[in-house]
Amino acid sequence: MNAGSTVDTLLAQLIDAGRTAVRSGLVIASGGNLSVRLPGERIAVTARGTWLDRLDNASLSILDLDGNVVGGNPDPSSEWKLHQRTYHVRPDAESVIHLHPQTTVLLDALGEEIRLMTLDHAHWVRSIGRVPYNPNGSDELADTTAEQSRIHNCVIQAHHGCSCIGGDVAMALRRAMSLEQAAVATYQALLLGDRRTSFPSDAFATLNHA
Repeated sequence: MNAGSTVDTLLAQLIDAGRTAVRSGLVIASGGNLSVRLPGERIAVTARGTWLDRLDNASLSILDLDGNVVGGNPDPSSEWKLHQRTYHVRPDAESVIHLHPQTTVLLDALGEEIRLMTLDHAHWVRSIGRVPYNPNGSDELADTTAEQSRIHNCVIQAHHGCSCIGGDVAMALRRAMSLEQAAVATYQALLLGDRRTSFPSDAFATLNHA
């Protein structure tokens, strides 16, 4: 937990992230769910069906790390397990941003690898995990995503969306935005007939850790 972060501050960051995600074109309406780790071994997760650009404190459910609702909205997102299990395997994660970015999902569905093209892509995303399609809200989706999150900060769920984690809400959102930007760049490269260009592999060693 960031030093000095209060519950109100963390919830405000999550609400702002929802507005930013929609404003940036990453999602529309309720196309995803967001969470942040709270003091006292708890997490705040967006409630079921909430529009991400219309969040307020009443749109957030408070869960303990066993998945029990302990405050806030009594009806958490159907994807609460995805968040809860990711926090279990990544104790360094302070936020999980799960969104449905269209270019990322489209390229993955077409079997196209999303290439990290720029320094920003390489620095923030680093590597991309992937899991096969599983129904939303299922144990299978939550468990496979969490397993990939042990290795990757960004994980694509086939025909569904992606989850990105960070040491705070801003970092998790930055990674989601960078992943979609890399997908758009890959799509544009494919339109130009390029199937090879990506960030130089030998340059990864020179990147500072984010």
